[in-house]
Amino acid sequence: MIRALWTAGTGMMAQQLNIDTTANNLANANTVGYKKMRLEFQDLLYQTVRSAGSASAQGQVLPTGLQVGYGVRPVASTKIFTQGDFLASDNPLDIAIEGEGFLQMQLSDGTIAYTRNGSLKLSVDGRIVSSEGYVLQPEITIPTGTTSINIGSDGTVSVLVSGETDVQQIGQLELATFINPAGLENIGKGLYRQTAASGAPTISTPGTDGAGTIIQNYLEMSNVKVVDEMINIIVAQRAYEISSKSIQAADEMLQTANNLRR
Repeated sequence: MIRALWTAGTGMMAQQLNIDTTANNLANANTVGYKKMRLEFQDLLYQTVRSAGSASAQGQVLPTGLQVGYGVRPVASTKIFTQGDFLASDNPLDIAIEGEGFLQMQLSDGTIAYTRNGSLKLSVDGRIVSSEGYVLQPEITIPTGTTSINIGSDGTVSVLVSGETDVQQIGQLELATFINPAGLENIGKGLYRQTAASGAPTISTPGTDGAGTIIQNYLEMSNVKVVDEMINIIVAQRAYEISSKSIQAADEMLQTANNLRR
């Protein structure tokens, strides 16, 4: 019965973390480029009371064994990189990635982070940056006096400058793809950092080498499905409740044993 107390406790702690993960998904249901997370569980050690295949006292081979488990633990929080819905925008610097790939952003320390958030802005010197001011890589600067900006599906950036009749190409967007995007490290603000698990990025022109294409005047929204997350909350809440009932039952059995009289 003491074993049951600790085993059920691991179940309650696991479901608490499950609720935390689901709550974070729901909180980011309207976050541009957010990818939902899924918590994965694994059973713990087992105490083997009797091994399957061992011989009984009568010399017979036992067809099954007797094992008692010690609960559960969370082992991974996996990012699900399915495509989010597209939201139309009137901002020519808003772009969505249709397919695989990440935009590259240079952080304040000079390192490169990766994002699916295509809500881009212009800095005071005309460079294309993120909402946090991180500079898009490769760096692209919009000339002074630009009246229109066009971003092609292949990532080519062209502008029309006031007083000129010819459109000029000023830059080329590139996308980074990973063999294991689920291995990227979340660092907040819609950014990811490369890890040994994700592998090194492959830098490609949009539409080539498996990279997705660019859609201008659209944003990729979160891929969180609110109904699915609400169902997950109900399931986790019931599992938490059942584990608490197991603790209560074990406690009542201990109380019964404690009240025995010789």
